[in-house]
Amino acid sequence: MKRIMKPAAIMAVMLLTVALYGQSKEFKTGKSLDIQFSVLRELSLFYVDSVEIDKLVKKGTEAMLEALDPYTVYIPEENEEDLEMMTTGSYGGIGSIITKREGGIELSEVYENSPAHKAGLVAGDMLLRVDTAQTKYLSLDQCSARMKGVPGTTVSFLIKRLRTGIEEEISVLRERIHMPDVPYWGMISDTIGYIRITGFTVDGWKDVKNALVELKKNPELKRLVLDLRGNGGGLLDEAVNIVSLFVPSGTKVVSALGRFKQTDAVYFTKEEPVDLKLPLIVMVNSGSASSSEIVAGALQDLDRATIVGTRTFGKGLIQSIRDVGYNTKLKLTTAKYYTPSGRCVQAIDYSNRNEDGSVGYVADSLIKPFKTRLGRTVYDGGGIVPDVTISPRMYSRIAVSLIYADILRDYSVQYYKNNNSIGSVREFFLTDEAYNEFVDYAEGREFDHRTSSEVEFDKMVETAKREGLFEDFGDSIKDIESKVKLGKRGALIKNKEELKSLLEEEICSRYYFQRGRFEKMATNDEQLTKAVSVELIKTE
Repeated sequence: MKRIMKPAAIMAVMLLTVALYGQSKEFKTGKSLDIQFSVLRELSLFYVDSVEIDKLVKKGTEAMLEALDPYTVYIPEENEEDLEMMTTGSYGGIGSIITKREGGIELSEVYENSPAHKAGLVAGDMLLRVDTAQTKYLSLDQCSARMKGVPGTTVSFLIKRLRTGIEEEISVLRERIHMPDVPYWGMISDTIGYIRITGFTVDGWKDVKNALVELKKNPELKRLVLDLRGNGGGLLDEAVNIVSLFVPSGTKVVSALGRFKQTDAVYFTKEEPVDLKLPLIVMVNSGSASSSEIVAGALQDLDRATIVGTRTFGKGLIQSIRDVGYNTKLKLTTAKYYTPSGRCVQAIDYSNRNEDGSVGYVADSLIKPFKTRLGRTVYDGGGIVPDVTISPRMYSRIAVSLIYADILRDYSVQYYKNNNSIGSVREFFLTDEAYNEFVDYAEGREFDHRTSSEVEFDKMVETAKREGLFEDFGDSIKDIESKVKLGKRGALIKNKEELKSLLEEEICSRYYFQRGRFEKMATNDEQLTKAVSVELIKTE
């Protein structure tokens, strides 16, 4: 006999179904955690060797987060200093970079006006002892940890001076070391101002504002370049404040949209502008990401600047820091950002992975057009596309090899040791005699001196031998070999002009710190030279 359920029973079943459906997500989470706990318990009790559960959990957590995106990461208590450095650009220490050498630790870089600088330390000085520890027995991380500390405390060194070779005991008072977001600004021609921005840390926008105010004191200023090349981003608020220097107060800069309403936000400029009319050029490249893309995208959408260079990285994801207990943190992606026109510049779709776990770029079919304030068409789906594309100079293979082998840097230290001064950055150029000295120096160092042509030639020879063709073309191959295999000295001479400019930048950094490096880079920069002469977009 067919039974008919009463309305009350039907309602009860429906409520139970809804309740079970609503709880299914929580049930799955609880089930997964229960299984994980059981696995850890079994490992702890019965695994053949002793198991450090805390390390296992940490590794498992990191692997779990890697499956989401590269920006969602677990920050253990011991890495909290790295988080502070990332957000504030500051740490407690003496203000230097170190490198491992035979017999000790060498100062590779000293920051301007840092405690190390005030104590008379220079790049090339050897640290033989830090407090009571002999540096030849320390790793770089161990030595760095001893040098860092609470501002106001002291650290003692036994050092060997670069220029005199004299060993000397000194004490250095640690300070709060801040890495400025603007390492260099100035006039790069009679009418063009330039501001290099390398980060977006707390109050970094004030560095940009101060530079802009100083540049505007020059009545001849006709254009301004904001250089964001290689700037991987930072704090979103700093990007908003930098845009505020050039647009009216209350202008929409960026929107953040996440899964939940509490993560949604719209950011408007709050600070009063410094200049609303000065023609702007914003330089970007594939290393410009995150906050750099917010600045470039907003100024492009608002038709306030001409974007020049190459397509940006395409990071349209926003991270937040969450406390997860026991002095540990979780940096997790909570939203995507959108430029004023509505574009999301995120290039990689982490939410839709391939079967092998890999991720792909946003499909061309999904890219949509948007309109700027004055009606120009711009697109989403993969970084900020410049208004004017200017490709950078590609460095030769030997230049990259010399940089990675620290040979350019090491020669600059030797040059600094033998020369007390070089004059101004703008007036310094490496003489042919000095370059020949560098060639002699580099020839005695180990590095891969092969040109790209030589690498490809070697591949061709191997293929010819494998296919039995080498003997047929032996004479021709030898003729090509005589032309492409230059040897160390030949390769150094062949790439003289390129290597000279790189050496000049390194040497200027020895005398004038990072400020000198970036100033010299600006004078040698072919892409920048082309950028300042482009036809600007209409802003009205």
